[in-house]
Amino acid sequence: MQRESPALVVRPGLLAAGFTDEELKRWRAQGRLVTVRPGVYVRATDTGPDHPAARHGLAIRAAVQQLAPGAVMSHVSAAVLHGLPLWAAPLDRVHVTRNRRSGGRRSRYLHLHAAALEPDEVVLVAGIAVTSVARTIADLARFLPFEPAVVPADAALHRGLVTRAALADAVERSSNRRGNTAARRVVAFADGRSESPGESRSRVALQRAGLPAPVLQYVIRSADGTAIARVDFGWPKLRTVGEFDGLVKYGRLLQPGQVPAEVVVEEKRREDAIRDEDLRVRRWGWDDLDHFEPVAGRLRLAFDAS
Repeated sequence: MQRESPALVVRPGLLAAGFTDEELKRWRAQGRLVTVRPGVYVRATDTGPDHPAARHGLAIRAAVQQLAPGAVMSHVSAAVLHGLPLWAAPLDRVHVTRNRRSGGRRSRYLHLHAAALEPDEVVLVAGIAVTSVARTIADLARFLPFEPAVVPADAALHRGLVTRAALADAVERSSNRRGNTAARRVVAFADGRSESPGESRSRVALQRAGLPAPVLQYVIRSADGTAIARVDFGWPKLRTVGEFDGLVKYGRLLQPGQVPAEVVVEEKRREDAIRDEDLRVRRWGWDDLDHFEPVAGRLRLAFDAS
């Protein structure tokens, strides 16, 4: 069951109820109130969100109560509201964009961007003004390094929230903006066939290692055309397939009444069936993505054996 977001408590409301700033200060020191941003708190008795994106969502709700009209949630904050996955993206500040030429600034809790916003680049999510998915991905592609920007771009395409043409248009609408060269790289590389952040990061790692581009979601078939398995990455001419093993992946494979050990056994049988088709299987996980050269070496050996 999804945990409900804690109720926000705002200073003006507490003062209107007869409490004093001295009491609020004491409650914060005692841990009875937890500051989300100045003047906005949650009660310590409330169960707070336990995921960075959920905590950022709470910060967004707090910011909305204090921002003047015209502020549009953008960048990582828009990604959180659209439900897009983020990896290695800073969530310490709420990001908003105002439709003006200048006046951008950063504070401890807020990153204000000043940039042109077209009417079709703003949508409502749960009553909050947010940049559209296409504009959000374009902004992230300008703002984040390549790999962290690819993760939400792949997810947006995979979920059918945006098209590649819409992403390209979102970038080219402001063709002279800083970071557009990097944004074009992200859009050109993004691929909706990637089904998870781990697969997106794997594609980046494979490219950086100088390995051939794989076929994504490659379907392995027997001689009579029967589908045997679908793998994350395939190099059919090199008789090699690759699988990213994320723990969440095995959780998705669990059927009602199954235990993890049964899934592992089934996965072993699946891999045996793949090997029976004269295919070499190479696997890697989250830890390998930060130091990918050993995996790249094993893949090169597999390619050389073809």
